Amino acid sequence: MNQLNELKKFTTIVADSGNVHEIIKYKPMDATTNPSLILKTILIPQYKDLVIDAISYGKKNGSSEKDKISQASDKILVNIGSEILKYIPGRVSSEIDARISFNKELCILKAKKIVNMYEDLGVSRSKILIKLAATWECIQAAQSLEKENINCNLTLLFSFAQAKACAESGVFLISPFVGRIYDWYYENNLIKKYNPMNDPGVLSVKKIYQYYKKHNYRTIIMGASFRNVDQILELAGCDYLTISPVLLEKLQNSRGTVIRRLVPNNINITSSSVLTESNFRWEHNQDRMAVEKLSDGIRQFSADQEKLEQILSSMF
Repeated sequence: MNQLNELKKFTTIVADSGNVHEIIKYKPMDATTNPSLILKTILIPQYKDLVIDAISYGKKNGSSEKDKISQASDKILVNIGSEILKYIPGRVSSEIDARISFNKELCILKAKKIVNMYEDLGVSRSKILIKLAATWECIQAAQSLEKENINCNLTLLFSFAQAKACAESGVFLISPFVGRIYDWYYENNLIKKYNPMNDPGVLSVKKIYQYYKKHNYRTIIMGASFRNVDQILELAGCDYLTISPVLLEKLQNSRGTVIRRLVPNNINITSSSVLTESNFRWEHNQDRMAVEKLSDGIRQFSADQEKLEQILSSMF
């Protein structure tokens, strides 16, 4: 049996792609998208009609040139997500504009709008995960949205403080970024000889996993942002793993037994303290890697969102 099918015994596999052809090939349960992937996806010929529809929607519903582009941008996100859902049994993650990551109320409004747009296409909100950056404001927004049965995926998660705050807020799912944590340690010359068992990104997810299971948190842990197959295999048994098509291909073409590395402990205790906003900001601030990677990730996704809007603007 190939390693991809072996891995599916322990972990729910999610395709980190907006390309339907790649999603069909690997038969994941769910799929995740982000502004960078949407930017690539709109250039795929088979999505031309979805883009044209988004432009038409923007023209019809926008009150100004800027608003028309914003409306079209939201619509292409929903159109692509709806197309993906035709080929997977689970959910699709749709990420809202990273530029509002520090505004709780705007995140709530945008999330509700995206969900309503899906529902207008006949897609149940139970099939959608709204992706938000794991800032304090977005975590609080997710807590409010969960009360309206709008499930969220808190992404760009690098610190233990982020993970703890998400669990305490009842967030549906988190995406700790393995590869980007590794990148930071490598770029800062803190990794001398690579060993997946000591990979700082892998160790971060393992710590979160054991903490969640120990405290019986229901929040799903979905490892993300992988650089190699070894990182993935070292996290076999994690609730979910979202994997790029390149690495899904390698797993599918590799034979061999996959050993389950993450197993829930049998200790269930109640957490004795809850992070306040000031505690969260202080603990997160103590992790220089997390501070730098969170801000860098928000900037990157914001830049790709702006590129997407520029492309859509040129189509008007």
